[in-house]
Amino acid sequence: MFERRHFLAAFAAAIAVAALPQAAVAQEKSITVFAAASLKNALDEVDSGIKVIASYAASSSLMKQIEQGAPADVFLSADIDWMDYGIKHNLIKNDTRKDLLGNRLVLIAPKDSKIGNVTIAPGFDLAALVGSGRIATGDVRAVPAGLYAKAALEKLGIWPSVESKIAMAENVRAALVLVARGEAPLGIVYETDAKVDPSVKIIGVFPEDSHPPIIYPVAMTKNAKPDAAQYLAFLTTPEAKAVFERYGFRVLGKP
Repeated sequence: MFERRHFLAAFAAAIAVAALPQAAVAQEKSITVFAAASLKNALDEVDSGIKVIASYAASSSLMKQIEQGAPADVFLSADIDWMDYGIKHNLIKNDTRKDLLGNRLVLIAPKDSKIGNVTIAPGFDLAALVGSGRIATGDVRAVPAGLYAKAALEKLGIWPSVESKIAMAENVRAALVLVARGEAPLGIVYETDAKVDPSVKIIGVFPEDSHPPIIYPVAMTKNAKPDAAQYLAFLTTPEAKAVFERYGFRVLGKP
């Protein structure tokens, strides 16, 4: 009986030792992805076969974290400027960079708002439309959604009339929440954000020539794990493309 127990214990130990390399491989296949807040729903659904630890926030905030030493493997920005910043400061592997997705800028209101569809064009009286309320968007000094919003409002010639009415949020999803809760009667967000929240409705679309093109570049960080390359490659596959398009993104990278 003793010998049998001894044999079983030895057999179990051998199995455990044999499993160690596999466990190590599984651990290696865990990467950290820093991505713009507007990508959360779509990226959470993209299954590359690699374990992903995702952190979503404003691209500006994420890049500053990377600059301060945060252990990210992949950076997916909502604009090219913050990716350029990362490359300029030697935080990003430039040869892995690719423009992955496109988006549109829209004006939203709470679902039950009495405000109907509007045509956004030069001279559009946004100040009168919002009245004494506020217009929620990302921080216009750093957050991509806010930067796009300010650029559009300036191009349309209406920034001076609405500057004091802007409610700046830490990221675009936070701005979306302000409108969804009725805390702001209007908001300027990405089309994809509006589509994932049934509590808001799109009442207008900003002309694409009123702001810089909304482009989401992706790249590996300077200290990325090797598996990050496989993840980046997967983001341009037909499987990933289908997910992104379902959420309203325009896929720029070719499969």
